[in-house]
Amino acid sequence: MQAKNQTIIVKKQSNTQNQGIVYSVTDGIVLISGMRNATAGDMLTIHGKQKEILGMVFNLDQDFVSAVLFGREEEVQEGSFAVRNEALFSVKVGLWMFGRVLNGIGGAIDTGIVHQDNVLDVLGAVETRAPNIISRTPVVVPLMTGIKAIDALIPIGHGQRELIIGDRQTGKTTIAVDTILNQKHDNVEALTVLNDITKITFSIYVAIGQRMASIQKVRDLLVERSVEQFTAIFAAAASDSAPLQFVAPYTGCVLGEYIRDILYGRAFIIYDDLSKHAVAYRQMSLLLRRPPGREAYPGDVFYIHARLLERAAALDKKVGGGSLTALPVIETQYGDVSAYIPTNVISITDGQIFLETSLFFKGIRPAINVGLSVSRIGSAAQSKALKIISGSLKLALAQYREMEIFARLGSDLDDNTQRLLIRGAILTKLLNQGANVPVPLSSQIFTIYAGVSGKMDPSAIRATSIYAQTFTKCLNEDVLLHMSNILTLFSNMKILKFQYNRNFVEKFLSSKQFLSLLLDIYFIGMNSQIRKIKATFASI
Repeated sequence: MQAKNQTIIVKKQSNTQNQGIVYSVTDGIVLISGMRNATAGDMLTIHGKQKEILGMVFNLDQDFVSAVLFGREEEVQEGSFAVRNEALFSVKVGLWMFGRVLNGIGGAIDTGIVHQDNVLDVLGAVETRAPNIISRTPVVVPLMTGIKAIDALIPIGHGQRELIIGDRQTGKTTIAVDTILNQKHDNVEALTVLNDITKITFSIYVAIGQRMASIQKVRDLLVERSVEQFTAIFAAAASDSAPLQFVAPYTGCVLGEYIRDILYGRAFIIYDDLSKHAVAYRQMSLLLRRPPGREAYPGDVFYIHARLLERAAALDKKVGGGSLTALPVIETQYGDVSAYIPTNVISITDGQIFLETSLFFKGIRPAINVGLSVSRIGSAAQSKALKIISGSLKLALAQYREMEIFARLGSDLDDNTQRLLIRGAILTKLLNQGANVPVPLSSQIFTIYAGVSGKMDPSAIRATSIYAQTFTKCLNEDVLLHMSNILTLFSNMKILKFQYNRNFVEKFLSSKQFLSLLLDIYFIGMNSQIRKIKATFASI
């Protein structure tokens, strides 16, 4: 009987030490006294005026704990009751999140049906360890973005971490959204034909510190293209509190890990952008009175991004074979990639796509600086056919950019240099691409081969027949017009009927002889068109 009474006393003391009273609320930071068992990262439930608010412990002091609120601080007042949940801060995730717009802690904020918990939902801690080395596998499966310049020059693979970096309004979000759009065909095929959920690439878009109008614009585009059912949007808008902006990327990562570790599928997550994420963490840290460091950021600002991005990985088949790919976005100021946060994230990721403002204003889309952009995975995660065709592309573009500087000086140029400049200008034109129009792999291969083979050079076009620009719009030196005509011809000939069949593309379109034959067919057709036009004019 005495032992039983002692157990009851211990339980009462334990319950008392897991409870506390709020004695201060300021800018989303609450100070709680009496919670002696609290540890950093613990999940708290604070009883507000009308509803309960979630919080997370950050600082541990001798007399009180400091926690951040994930909700309206107006609900909490001095004297409010706080309870420690005896677990790290966790969120419930599941397949229901795809097709929805969610807040920073995974609650639906759109007008959809209210979700009821079911057996498929999983409770995941926002702070977990990254997969160990033994469970990882090399990145070899390509993640096609549908952007010619990226898939050919800076390939991305499932499980990679590729940084998108550049000044504001240079097309960073466009690259990320185009990648989501490009997954549509493969996802529909995996769902309807293969009936294999592990072949679906689920997309997670985390918007941090953006205007809600910009997030709505992305949502409307995804709905218009019918890809919203494969995409979850986490919206931590500029109007939300700093704690919500801070936790949103980790919540999105929990959903990505659910796809990779539970469903053994593929997911890729876009953090747009981590510059604003660092600013939100700086605001929280200063309010928590943590000592500031360089640019007033706390000393562990590198660690918050490192522990987030290290969770992206391709796993070995022995542990399911799933993958989580991360595309973090960083905004620079006047192209300064040597600033604090950009250098931090560059050192964490497996490569970067650098967008340059000067190229953007020249009309080059996407405005990728080929010299500063790199993929440290290399061609290991590139389509085999595209790897064979685009082997000399990066060298040709680098030589063109270098020679272009000398050409501006007005010095006399030899024939080889002039040919190099012409070829580089043609390749730059062919790689140009509008926003939200991802290009299939087969069309990318045709386009790039037409440029690197020299068959789109003005001399090659003239050599097909007597140059007759006045006869028809098809017979001029407009490279993009010719490329459009080629793809239209191939489509009419049913050659592109199997353009989405990866086996067909990798087997047949990796042959330069086969591609050369197809281009010759186009120019032969153009010759016959010239003869018909000339005969028509002669009879007049």
